[in-house]
Order: sequence, then structure tokens, then C-alpha cells
Amino acid sequence: MSPGLRGGMKKRVEHLRTLPSSPAVLQPLLELLRQPIETIEVRKVVELVSYDKTIAAQCLRMANSPLYGRTNEAGSVQTAILVLGIQRVEDILLTCCLQRFSEGADGGSELAAFWMHSLGCAAVCREFAVRAGYREPENAYLAGLLHDLGILVNSLAYESEYGKVLHEARERGAALAEIEFKELGFTHCESGAVLGVSWQLPHAIQEVIQYHHDVERAPAGNPLVALVHLADLLCRMRGLGYGYDEWHGVDIMADPACAELASCCPRLGKMDLARFTMDLDAFLPKVQTLVETVFASRAKQCLSEVHP
Repeated sequence: MSPGLRGGMKKRVEHLRTLPSSPAVLQPLLELLRQPIETIEVRKVVELVSYDKTIAAQCLRMANSPLYGRTNEAGSVQTAILVLGIQRVEDILLTCCLQRFSEGADGGSELAAFWMHSLGCAAVCREFAVRAGYREPENAYLAGLLHDLGILVNSLAYESEYGKVLHEARERGAALAEIEFKELGFTHCESGAVLGVSWQLPHAIQEVIQYHHDVERAPAGNPLVALVHLADLLCRMRGLGYGYDEWHGVDIMADPACAELASCCPRLGKMDLARFTMDLDAFLPKVQTLVETVFASRAKQCLSEVHP
């Protein structure tokens, strides 16, 4: 990308800071949740979550969803947090941020496909991390959830142009990043990285956002990039992509990200990736349930457009 194009893109993305993109409690709650788990006081988490009605409602809805199989209803924020666990509260917090950020974006089926892919990739990242022996599977979940943040950025900052990008990618069955670069001169990886800095996301997550389609250019020492890259490919192969089928073959075992991840996760070499790929089919109904639980009536409306 030329310096002029890159500068223009950054100015338009930086303008998104004026949108109501995140809850007021975002930074203090993230700082609290990143303390060592044994030092976190549940009382403080409950207090912060209770300040934001949307986050509190999401915590209650999630805790009482079929995903957790409770027989007794969680009727308070404190009970919900105890049911969910501290890490899941962080997941919900960031998901709420994305939901609010996306409220200005057009597109029902496209938005539903984005959430299906993001939440599906998060779940696959966590499971993949556990099986491969990655030491921080919850960080893998967050990286999977946020890796395509730039798609929302582009939908808002380049509304008319991005509609054409999505249409062409769907018609050609092409990789979305390929059409983005062709039509816009940059991809969702670059625009997402700009917003990741603006939101002060963890540096490792910023690198995932920027390099998950270009692992070989990623800075060394961050296996999350390779892990998310592979999980993203697996999701797109099994129907958890961007709402359309991509017409190109993928050889997971030959992907450079496999060797990169194996260098820090020796257990990866013993994984049956073909079997794991087939297992992903079981994620589809679970992810749909998760989308409907987290995004309630809006998600149901969007999903009805994708699966009439």
C-alpha cells in the first residue's frame, strides 16, 4: 500500500473513535481481570459489571443459557459471575464492545455471518489450543474472537465500497482479504490493527489482528498468530466462514503456520488434524446457540436471513 493510501485509511479509521464503541468500564475492568487470578476480588468484578446494564444482562443471559446447563436460575450478577468464571466475564465484556461497535454497520446476513465466524473461531481456537498444548487457551479464545475486528471497521468506515467488496467476494468465492486489497488497497487486517491500537488491546492480540493472514511476516515469539491463522482456515473449510463458500483448496498440514505453532506446541505433531477438522461440525449448532444467547433478538433476526 502506498503511504498516501495508508495515511488516508488511518485517518478514516481513527475517525471511528468518536463512535460509542465501548462501555465506559472497558479499561478498568480489563485491568482488573488481567491481575493474577488468585488476587482478583469477585466483589470488585461484580461492582464494575453492575455499572453497565448491558454487560450485566449479558452475564445473566449467558449464565442461564443451555450452554451451562444450570438447574437453578442465576438471579444476580454475583451468581452469574461465579457460574461463568472470571475469564468468561472478560469474553462477554469484549463481545459487548464489538456488538455496540457494530450497531452502526449495515447488513443483516453479513453481520450474522461475521458473528458466527468470530464466535466459532474463538471456540475453535480455545479447543485447538488445548489439544495442541498451548499454555493459555483463554487468550486463544480472545484472539479468535477479535481477529476479524477490521471487517467491522471497514463496514463502518467504507460502507458503500465495502458492500461491493462483500458482493464480489461472495460471487467469486474468493478470499475476502484478496478482494479487499484489490478494491480498497488494504485488508481488514490493517484497518483492524489501527483500531486495536485505539482500543488499547493487548499487544499480542494486535499482532493477531494484523498478521493472521500473513503469518510469515508476523514478529517472532507470538504463537497466537499461527494458532488463529490455522483455526480461521479450519472454520472457513467447515462452513463457519463469511457466509459463502470459498473456491480454493487448503492443505492445513503444508501451511507454514503449522511449523511455526509446532515450535512451541510439540503436541501439535501428534494431533490428528483431519479428525479435528471433522469434529468442527459439532461446533455449528453450539455456535448458533451462542450467537442467539449473546445477541438475543437481533441475532435471531439476522440468522433468519442466513438460514430461512
